[in-house]
Amino acid sequence: MTESTENISLIGYRATGKSSVGRLLAEKMARPFIDVDQRLEQQAGGSIADMVAEQGWDFFRARERQALLELTGRPGQVLACGGGAILHQDIWPAIKKSNFVVWLKADIQTICRRLAGDTATERQRPSLSGQDIYAEAADILRERTPLYAAGCHLELDATGDLEDIVDSIMHHFHQIRQRAMHT
Repeated sequence: MTESTENISLIGYRATGKSSVGRLLAEKMARPFIDVDQRLEQQAGGSIADMVAEQGWDFFRARERQALLELTGRPGQVLACGGGAILHQDIWPAIKKSNFVVWLKADIQTICRRLAGDTATERQRPSLSGQDIYAEAADILRERTPLYAAGCHLELDATGDLEDIVDSIMHHFHQIRQRAMHT
């Protein structure tokens, strides 16, 4: 894949900035931006919380898997993947091969502060375990951290300045693609 057609896919736990970073990155790179969770909500005609409440997590994950297959196969986009997208381990090697995958990381205190301060949290982020947000985040991060680490090309601390994060992604993306062209 060439640099201009390869997707950039952002992964990471809830509230690590995938959508905010993705929008700005897409704007700076003159690429379309797609938030996979928002796409799923548009297709369902309702929120993820409603979808999960009515149909269950398995239904949602099946829809998410289908969306990931479709969207990661289209070239030249910036994608904000849902926090659980990395759980689709059967398709992740193909996604990693055809997408530049960036793992946005934040410490648990930052994640919980962002979740508590986001008015869309209840609608967009239904509880995964029924625990309070801190206990849930700790458990889920313990489970997913090895998957995020193995499933990305670049890990970035997402607690800093948005512009700096985007500039760092662009720098690494261009640098890795230049190296690939010369090998």
